[in-house]
Amino acid sequence: MHDDRKLVEARLERVLNERVRPAVHPLTTPLTVEVWSTVGEPVPVSEGLSAPTRPITTGTPWGAPWGTSWFEVTGEVPQAWAGRTVEAVLDLGFTPRTPGFQCEGLVYEPDGTPVKGLHPRNNYVRVGSPADGGERIRWRIEAASNPDLEADGLPFRPTRLGDRTTAGHDPQYVLGEMVLAVFDETVWNLVMDLEVLGELMAELPVDGARRWEILRAVSRALDTVDLQDVNGTAQTARDELAEVLAAPAAPAAHRISAVGHAHIDSAWLWPLRETVRKVARTTSNMTRLLEDEPDFVFTMSQAQQFAWIKEHRPEVYTKVKKAVAEGRFVPAGGMWVESDTNMPGSEAMARQFVHGKRFFLDEFGIENHEAWLPDTFGFAAGLPQIIKAAGSDRLLTQKISWSRTNSFPHHTFHWEGIDGTRIFTHFPPVDSYNCEVTGAQLAHAARNFKEKGAARRSLAPVGYGDGGGGTTREMVAKAARLRNLEGAPTVHWESPGDFFAKAETEYPEPPVWVGELYLELHRATLTSQAQTKRGNRRSEALLTEAELWAATAAVRVGAPYPYDELDRIWKTVLLHQFHDILPGSSIAWVHREARETYARVAHELEAIIKDAQHALAGTGTHELVFNSAPHTRRGVSAGGASTAVHEGGGVTPTPRAGGGHILDNGLLRVEIDGRGLVVSAYDLAAGREAIAHGQAANLLQVHPDFPNQWDAWDVDAFYRNTGEDLTAVDDLAVEGDAVRVVRTFGASRVTQLLSVPKNVKRLDIDTEVDWHEAERFLKLAFPLDVKADRYASETQYGHAYRPTHQNTSWEWAKFEACNHRFMHVDEPGWGVALVNDATYGHDVTRTVRTGDAAGITTTLRASLLRAPRYPDPETDQGVHRFRHALVPGATIGDAVREGHRANLPERRVSGSRTDVAPLVVVDNDAVVVSAVKLADDRGGDLVVRLYEAHGARARATVRVDGADTGRAVLTDLLERPLPKAVQPTATDGGIVLALRPFQMVTLRLPRA
Repeated sequence: MHDDRKLVEARLERVLNERVRPAVHPLTTPLTVEVWSTVGEPVPVSEGLSAPTRPITTGTPWGAPWGTSWFEVTGEVPQAWAGRTVEAVLDLGFTPRTPGFQCEGLVYEPDGTPVKGLHPRNNYVRVGSPADGGERIRWRIEAASNPDLEADGLPFRPTRLGDRTTAGHDPQYVLGEMVLAVFDETVWNLVMDLEVLGELMAELPVDGARRWEILRAVSRALDTVDLQDVNGTAQTARDELAEVLAAPAAPAAHRISAVGHAHIDSAWLWPLRETVRKVARTTSNMTRLLEDEPDFVFTMSQAQQFAWIKEHRPEVYTKVKKAVAEGRFVPAGGMWVESDTNMPGSEAMARQFVHGKRFFLDEFGIENHEAWLPDTFGFAAGLPQIIKAAGSDRLLTQKISWSRTNSFPHHTFHWEGIDGTRIFTHFPPVDSYNCEVTGAQLAHAARNFKEKGAARRSLAPVGYGDGGGGTTREMVAKAARLRNLEGAPTVHWESPGDFFAKAETEYPEPPVWVGELYLELHRATLTSQAQTKRGNRRSEALLTEAELWAATAAVRVGAPYPYDELDRIWKTVLLHQFHDILPGSSIAWVHREARETYARVAHELEAIIKDAQHALAGTGTHELVFNSAPHTRRGVSAGGASTAVHEGGGVTPTPRAGGGHILDNGLLRVEIDGRGLVVSAYDLAAGREAIAHGQAANLLQVHPDFPNQWDAWDVDAFYRNTGEDLTAVDDLAVEGDAVRVVRTFGASRVTQLLSVPKNVKRLDIDTEVDWHEAERFLKLAFPLDVKADRYASETQYGHAYRPTHQNTSWEWAKFEACNHRFMHVDEPGWGVALVNDATYGHDVTRTVRTGDAAGITTTLRASLLRAPRYPDPETDQGVHRFRHALVPGATIGDAVREGHRANLPERRVSGSRTDVAPLVVVDNDAVVVSAVKLADDRGGDLVVRLYEAHGARARATVRVDGADTGRAVLTDLLERPLPKAVQPTATDGGIVLALRPFQMVTLRLPRA
């Protein structure tokens, strides 16, 4: 029997490949093909449709990297084919590589109507079913010759193909056959029958009866097929399989909710402009498939992608809107893009949902209840509150299955965030967001599902992504056979919303996971492409300022509020938070454009801020200091402006015995030795040394950085095995009120300015790196004399704690993690903060000191720069600037305050007024204002968002000038009143709030 099994399986594979599949198209006739190729960026469709063409034949190379060629195909259906199903099979030169990473095309009628996308495993266009014979076709195909960055079969190899400025002009593809063909539906169905049964058979127990029933049926079917007349004997072969295909699934079979899907990265190994076309091709495919398959349901996330086709391909968007209205093309996720969730700041993360959900509401009248993030690289602990505040309560992701050290213990569970908010969460056990409905995938989903016994329902996103064309007719056919088939999970097409509703009903008390969903992979995305990360952080800060001052100017002096400009800029910034842009894992072209975009965004926002502040200051010569940070600073109220106080900068450095310099402001005494390293940071008030005995801070360290794979994405733990401390100094000198340190190493140069301001316990470190290394990792280390088992790092609307030890594999795996503006480590009663203005990646370790200075050293290290060579071979080359501050004696409140200070610097403006009173005043520093703006509906109401930042319960009175506080209401993120919320209490002094730890609230107030 064992030999029979192997023989039948081998026979099945060969007969399918060499006889049955080729018989799907038994008759063909060639099409006439001509081509016109563009130079530079894609042309409008109208131009491509009318451009002059020249003949081209099969076997001819075409397509420079990132070019566009417009093929014209013409032909006539033979009269002899009347009554047969006829389709065109159009091979642009597809390779066996995974769909989505090579050439693609979109077919148009002569009038510009989109017909269907062309992809490696979806390259047909139906002509007639049945055909009349004599039909003439004339189509144009907009074909993109996007280069395959791994065409040589060697992944992660440096390539210049990732930017059109360096990619060259060599043709990328060779034109394949372009034919009209008879489509034999019976043979095609036989292929589907045999594939489903063959794949199922391979997953069943070898000694199980069901496997042998299928094997015998397949063997009989293969005996029945006449290999010289497949088309004439296909139905008889199908008849032999009918009984085993009709056997119903067991009542306890795992249930899979399939949803059509085409995960399209908004940029990655292609630029943003190409994603616009990828979306158009895929949605053209999916609207066509929905017409042909009545049970099929397709979902697409990312409001930005809908907006792109609305703007650039309105003829495609018309079809999409119709399918959405029918309830079968389902917008999902409620976010502007499938963003990174580790690095976006509080407001940016909130606005992902605000702009995404509002688009779907405005365009389709649809309210999303799930966050759809299958490919995002881990999830920050503050996210559940944001999802819930946006009116959603569910999350789907698959990416955590990529973790390399620990297997996540659940597939369906409640995820609890830092404030206690819980959301229903599902990880599809199929472990793919590009499921092809294979037997192996479905069997894996059933075996892998960790909630067996308590639940038996999971979701499978089905289709090729990234321009692969989405779900295919073959996938739909397989799903139909697996709807109720013995030995397999049951498969039903359902929307994400329907799946979640059933899953929640089935599993009302799932387990709870508390804290971040950390991905044990792709940790280096917190550091790669430092300029992109700086651009994001700066844009977020400028948007905070622009909204604050524009709202203040609107209320105080009646200045117009720039609704349209702010809306457009927010969407631009949100787009660049996509999970392959902000993380630094896209090609050079993407990051080159990102740098240009961030510069333009900064220019526009600076203009908005300037206009608003000048309107508030008036015309005159008084110097006003504007403070956009949420805490009073040097006598200037948060969110207000006062006459400038000149304090003369920092303290003057003095010589240090043995070499170096001392910075002492009476609160903090910092010693910098002759190497330019900080050997002491002494808190004079507390009588406490911050730097570990015998060690030095402000220590730059360089490690080799050559991960096993995924260069821009990964840093592997072994990078720490070797490294170099940069202690040699080229120049150490006093420059004004700072100590200037210059070092060179490799081909790079670092210049630092170390200073201590007056009246503040803070060491400021400004670092400029002219970076010209390859495959190296630069860190900035601060070994602290603090014994701590955990440390805090800022996340959205609060901070999260991580252990400093490595007791278990879960702690060990977090050897590189994310923070926003600060890290904080403490012993009871005394702590140290490290704040930054642009970095995210970091690590924290504990070591033991022995001897007279025995104790524990806790080392905080900020990750500054990397130099991976794939997919951008010039990653991070050039000049970078970083600002860090070490704050000895800091509480969590100090860390929060100093983090905002570093990211929201004061501005000086000349005018006639001596002060500008803030619109919003909060009487408790633990309650932080994160946004002050006018309502998005343009009705003129004020919107104020606040959160408790210290991790404790807090009461605060909030005074809002220019607003009717008696009519203030609590709203969701979309500024809609919360119907079940306890409304705030208004008093003569303002609005009284009682907040839970890390609770975030949004207030909407009519103007007074």
